[in-house]
Parts: sequence; structure tokens; C-alpha cells
Amino acid sequence: MYEIKKSKALAGNPDIKDVFTTQNGTAYAKIAMRGLLDGDAVNYDGETDITATSTKTFEQGVVVVGRAKAWEEKDFSYDITGGVDFMQNIANQVGEYWDGIDQDTILATLDGVFNMTGKANEMFVDKHTYDVTEKNEGKMTATTLNSAANKACGANKKKFSLVFMHSDVATNLENLNLVAHLKYTDKDGIQRDLDLYTWNGKLVVTDDDMPTVEQEGFYIKATAVTEGAKKVVADTVESPAANEIKVSDVTPVAESYESPAEGDYVTFVEPFTEYTTYILGNGSISYEDIGAKVPYEMQRDAKTKGGVDRLYTRQRKVFAPFGISYEKAVQKTLSPTDDELKNGKNWSLVHSGEDVAANRSYINHKAIPIARIKSRG
Repeated sequence: MYEIKKSKALAGNPDIKDVFTTQNGTAYAKIAMRGLLDGDAVNYDGETDITATSTKTFEQGVVVVGRAKAWEEKDFSYDITGGVDFMQNIANQVGEYWDGIDQDTILATLDGVFNMTGKANEMFVDKHTYDVTEKNEGKMTATTLNSAANKACGANKKKFSLVFMHSDVATNLENLNLVAHLKYTDKDGIQRDLDLYTWNGKLVVTDDDMPTVEQEGFYIKATAVTEGAKKVVADTVESPAANEIKVSDVTPVAESYESPAEGDYVTFVEPFTEYTTYILGNGSISYEDIGAKVPYEMQRDAKTKGGVDRLYTRQRKVFAPFGISYEKAVQKTLSPTDDELKNGKNWSLVHSGEDVAANRSYINHKAIPIARIKSRG
């Protein structure tokens, strides 16, 4: 579990570390993101002038996410169990607990990125989302990963290296022989399977923290030979045949099915669990532990409940997706909540910073190795 937090998708960023180290008390900052080379080459023929262009420096907003938690145990618990040290048990689990909190922060951040609004941002969301819930049986096939990567980044699809998916999705792919276990040989020479797969050369990691949403059923467009298909007829038809359905009864419909019309054929997709699979590149999320003045401290309360020991913990960290800026548009305090991180209004593609959106230059979305696949398994 918590596999994104532990993976190579996270990489240190010295610019982020520097800005929050040198500016005491800062919880939000804009950092320069180096422009990417672009433009057309000229013909080198001894006659054509070589024209020079410069890269634009983009601005990326980054925010420090602060979280705190405390645990307590009573002396009485220690006494009645014959000396079992509950506080030591808590201490042994603190690291894993914070890995889980960090994973929640990362998933909330990715959720917010794919909730972005505005013309350039919505193009990113559309191009970097590959939805197969309305196709075939709604499950991934042999071509899904390659098609999703190509839709997102085109020729840059090679930047993708990691796939994070729910175990249900991984099991479906394994049943189709589309993924293979990585193996290792132990000290006795016995080969064993790791809980890691490869799919089209990319490392696949299963993690049941990946997002799932229970979706209502809907109608999708079909053909006359589709199993269970019904022909759409006018509402004036008093008694539709068993293989017919009135226009007004074709509801709800899939997002891609704009408007059912007479003569169409439709089939109904039963309610299902929608799984989100993330495809990321190495270093696609910048990560820095900014630190707290007192990350851990113990407090002894001799009076309460006959004596209580409390462990207080605090942390401040930055998780900044490559090419995506945190704009702090909707944030009540100095640290964003998970719900605020999920708010698409707080995120935007990195841009050149002009006040008027129409004058901005945005980073090429194909340079951002972050994408998602939606499926029914």
C-alpha cells in the first residue's frame, strides 16, 4: 500500500527546497520553471539566416501541506495488561501512518489536477484521460495503455514509466495474460514472484488506495447486432416491442452519447464500479519535506484519567505535479485541506504569468507525464 508515495514518481526539487528554506514562514510560493525548447529549424544551406528564439520562463505555484496528529494511552491500560507498552506500539506504526496520509495528499492532488477548468486546462484533462467505461465491456484490453499514453503525450509517451492500479484491475489484466510478475531469486536459488508487474514495458504497481467510484448505469449507443440492443422509437409509439425503447426512456446516457434519436440502437450498462488508474513518469511529482519546528513530542498528563501519555506529531510537505501550478484560488488557511486540493479551481497548467489569460503561454501538455485511465475493471 501507499505505493505512489514510495515510488520513483516522486523526486526532489532543489528550487522548492530553497524557496521554503530561505523564506521563513512561507507556506506558498511561485517558483520559476525553465521554459522548454521549441520552434522550427531553418534550412542550413549557406543562404538562409539562422533565427534565434528564446525560451519563456513559466511560473509554478507550490503550496506546503501541513498535517498534525496525536495519540494517547492511559496508564491504566498498561497496568491491566501486565505491562504491555501501548505507546511503543503507536511509535512503531507512526511512519506507516504518515505514508498513508501522504498517499491521501497525492491522490487528492491528482484528483484536483483532473478537475481543472478553463480552456487550456480542460484540454489537458481531456487529452490525459482515457475512458473505456463506455467501450466493449468497459475493461482494459491489450491496447489500452498504449492508446492512453499516446493520447496524452503523443511521441512523448515514452516518458511514462509507472502504472498504479487497483488490484481488481490488475487481476483482470493478469487473467488476460497482459501483465507479467517480476521475479527474484532468493538465497536458496528459488525463483519467486514479486507483487510487481510489467505491462508494455512499464512497471505496474497494485494499490487498493487507487480511486474507485460507484456509478449508476447508463445507455450507450449500439448497433442492431449488439447483444441486448434496443431500437429507439418515437414517444408516440403506444406499445414498443420487446426490442424497442421510447426516446424519453433512454436515460441516463453516457457522456459521449449526446442525444438519442429515433432509429438509434442502444444498450444499457448496468451500475458498476469505476476504477481510476494513474500513469506517471519518473519524477512527475516534485516532493520535498519542509519540516516542522517540533515534528514529534511527548506530553505527560498525570491528572487526566489516572495518567495519560500523549504523542504529538506534525509535518509540512510539498507535492507539486510537473507542469501543474497550484493557484491558491480557494483556500481558507495557510495549509490546504484534502477537499481544497481536490478543487480544480486551485490548479492550472503552468503558464507565463500574464494577468489576462488570453495573453498567457502555457506549457505544452504533451510534456507532462501524468495521465489516467477510467475503466470498469
